[in-house]
Amino acid sequence: MSKELSMRLSTGVTGLDEVLNGGFIPKRSYLVRGGPGSGKTTLGVHYLAAGVANGERVLFICLGEPEPHIRQNAKSFGFDLKDVVFLDLSPGPESFAEIETYDIFSPAEVEKEPTTRKIVDQVEKIKPNRVFIDAIAQFRYLATDVSQFHKQVLSFLRFLVSQGCTVLLTSESGKETPDDDLQFLSDGVINLEYALEGRYLSVTKYRGSGFRDGRHFVRLSDKGMAVFPRLIPAAYKQEFAPETFSSGVPDLDELLYGGLKRGTITIISGPSGVGKTTVGLLFMKEAAGRGQRSVLYSFEEDPHTLLRRSEAINIPVQALIDKGMLSVVKVEPLKQSPEEFAYMVRKAVEEQDARIVMIDSVSGYEICLGGDDLVSHLHALCKYMANMGVTVILVNEVEAITGDFRVTEVGISYMADNIVFMRYLELNGELRKAIGILKKRMSNFGKSLRELKITRHGVELGRPLTGLKGILSSMPELLEPTDDEE
Repeated sequence: MSKELSMRLSTGVTGLDEVLNGGFIPKRSYLVRGGPGSGKTTLGVHYLAAGVANGERVLFICLGEPEPHIRQNAKSFGFDLKDVVFLDLSPGPESFAEIETYDIFSPAEVEKEPTTRKIVDQVEKIKPNRVFIDAIAQFRYLATDVSQFHKQVLSFLRFLVSQGCTVLLTSESGKETPDDDLQFLSDGVINLEYALEGRYLSVTKYRGSGFRDGRHFVRLSDKGMAVFPRLIPAAYKQEFAPETFSSGVPDLDELLYGGLKRGTITIISGPSGVGKTTVGLLFMKEAAGRGQRSVLYSFEEDPHTLLRRSEAINIPVQALIDKGMLSVVKVEPLKQSPEEFAYMVRKAVEEQDARIVMIDSVSGYEICLGGDDLVSHLHALCKYMANMGVTVILVNEVEAITGDFRVTEVGISYMADNIVFMRYLELNGELRKAIGILKKRMSNFGKSLRELKITRHGVELGRPLTGLKGILSSMPELLEPTDDEE
């Protein structure tokens, strides 16, 4: 691999370097295309700011929006462009007054020479490492025909690259303004799109390098642009030692033949209020006792409510948080895309070494998707965590309190290594709770159904409920006792 290929230039945009396998290859030209408001100029500002932070010389060539507007907009999301050199070639108000001088000569013949001379002079003067041109399509108006434009842009880009520049140029693509020629001339093509469901980025060309395929979510905020790469589980793999996480409840561990294995996916399924989150917290509490971090992502319950409820049943969530062994993160599903959530999880796993991650709940996570495919997103996220040695707990709520048994209502049970199911029972005129294990890939498991009791002292399991029928098909009922049982 050549030195240029191995030494990448950062784009300055969170997540985009990952999509580009490390950033831009130096001394090449890249096209950023998209409609109005898609974030092209913002990406360019990030690119130049990253160069300034790295001690490089940078040049912004304005062909559309004037310099004062760009500086003001950049300042609004935290960029001070005082070390960025501007060459403002955007048309000013005086251009309208001078339009009469074009009666004999076309605008192309009048403007091409001074425009070209200004660019050459500025490049030779400051010798920039990075150049951003916004927008290259304005050169079309300085060319008499398509052939001349093609030749003009190609020679211009070759001149910049020969001067040691890495060039980023923008184009407003659309049916009325096709830019196929610019895509052909550039070494790489980045597409920005702005739709009702959100902003997305994709790469369709990148000479000399691989890149992350697909559409990647883009967020524009008061801090600028951030890209959240599409998660591909196969790209992540970490060696980890076999390990079992105990619940701290001997009878439950007995049902699970020791507990939950590291790097497995567990679904805890049951109706509302049956104790699913509480059971998940048991494993996090025990992991904390061994000095291992856990993260609970709550899509529904407020963390303060969770804290009070847990303390009332002898699970010291606040103490675990204070020790740094547990994080409880409230996620607003309507404000977060699945790609943003996946990026949040990745930071917890890769930067904070989280060993157990609980998503509470699957239905809350589904709201993030805005109608997108739940199974594919959740599959990618869970398989990524399993590949990284994380024990995943998915809290799944079923709507029916009685009636035919279902593990999930969204078709995700196939991805689970372990399935813990919880049910309500009506016994002797009382509403009780029960817990059982339906599946465990890594080992055998207890087949009995046990009564679950959640008290101020904690969680405990009763004796096996052997005298029941209809556990999976309807509301469980007591069997008539035999003479021996009587």
